Amino acid sequence: MLRPTAAELEILAVLWERGPSTVRQVHDALARRKPALYTTVLKLLQIMTEKGLVRRDESRRAHVYRASQPREATQRQLAGDLLQRVFGGSARSLLQGALAAKRASREELDAIRRLLDEYERESP
Repeated sequence: MLRPTAAELEILAVLWERGPSTVRQVHDALARRKPALYTTVLKLLQIMTEKGLVRRDESRRAHVYRASQPREATQRQLAGDLLQRVFGGSARSLLQGALAAKRASREELDAIRRLLDEYERESP
């Protein structure tokens, strides 16, 4: 699967939140956040279908689009790509960069510790 652009990620976020949606529904959700042209959303969804990012159900008059992958799968793919391209494969550098970019809450830090503990237990 190809890497989604920023605009495509915005559309995917709508589909992950709403579930299967028409172009009109996606457009309306995006327009609540910032100006968006219906024709631009339609064109992006057509491109995303060609790229395999979304699937289109043409069985009804208004086509319904759904994300091809769950949010978590796309996040893993993008994180892995970022890890390799920007951080040279170093998970430590990625985490340091993320924590330096935005201060984590106590709850987030506790969750990160739990994830690391689980990872260590599951690793051979």
